[in-house]
Amino acid sequence: MKEKIIKKVGVILRPSTPELKNDFFKLEKIFNNYNIEVKIDSVSAGMIGIMGIDFELLCQSCDVLVTLGGDGTLISVSRRSFKYNIPIIGVYAGSLGFLADVELSELDGFVYNLTKGKYRVDERAILEASFKENEKDVKIYALNDVVITRPSVSNMIHVETLVDSKAFNTYYGDGVIVSTPTGSTAYNLSAGGPVLFPLTNVFVLTPICPHSLTQRPVVFPGEFSIEMKTPREKALVIIDGQDKHELELGQSIHIKLATNRVKLIHREEFNYFEVLKEKLNWGE
Repeated sequence: MKEKIIKKVGVILRPSTPELKNDFFKLEKIFNNYNIEVKIDSVSAGMIGIMGIDFELLCQSCDVLVTLGGDGTLISVSRRSFKYNIPIIGVYAGSLGFLADVELSELDGFVYNLTKGKYRVDERAILEASFKENEKDVKIYALNDVVITRPSVSNMIHVETLVDSKAFNTYYGDGVIVSTPTGSTAYNLSAGGPVLFPLTNVFVLTPICPHSLTQRPVVFPGEFSIEMKTPREKALVIIDGQDKHELELGQSIHIKLATNRVKLIHREEFNYFEVLKEKLNWGE
């Protein structure tokens, strides 16, 4: 990655935020000053009244993707671009994120360092989930988590779980969260799950409001796979808190870590623990 000269970047803006127009032009000017061409995806472009190109073409024609928004924008883009194996830079518009850690005011210096090879590439594990929907095979990816939960707030849900095809546990409660290390500080954390260092090759299964207090989070090695099904009711499958799918009665969903990883470009001095302390207000 570091030997590759970056000649063209593709930009994706936070959806429904036309006020990012001026920020985009600032970003474009900075990259252009270093002879790096800037493209923008058609949805983002339409939002700010300019011309863009289709997202798939953007991924195929650019060396790096740049998200301008927050962690949610970066997470969405990482899933959509995953099959292209293209690195992503997160520029935040608002407050510092766990993932989007470059501020627009710092971007000039960051791009200068980028052209000198002074940056780091973090490879993050991503979940691959497979199931059937409307009798079609579906394969989706999640950078944060896959949640299996009840479709109605008035009912609890049974989730039978197998690990490497062997019976493991049946969870009874509001559902379960399967989280990557990256997602461990998201829904998983609020449900009582552990914080995992983001570059580790593991994933965690955390029950949501379980009926039994003996149901606790479990961390699995990255080479394991799990199967979950709901034998008594339908279920909702929620991907990164952004996309929803329906699991039919008795239907299975298979979840594992994908073979490839998401590549995030950070400043050389990026320190995950400093971000963790700031975002979670530790030590105050």
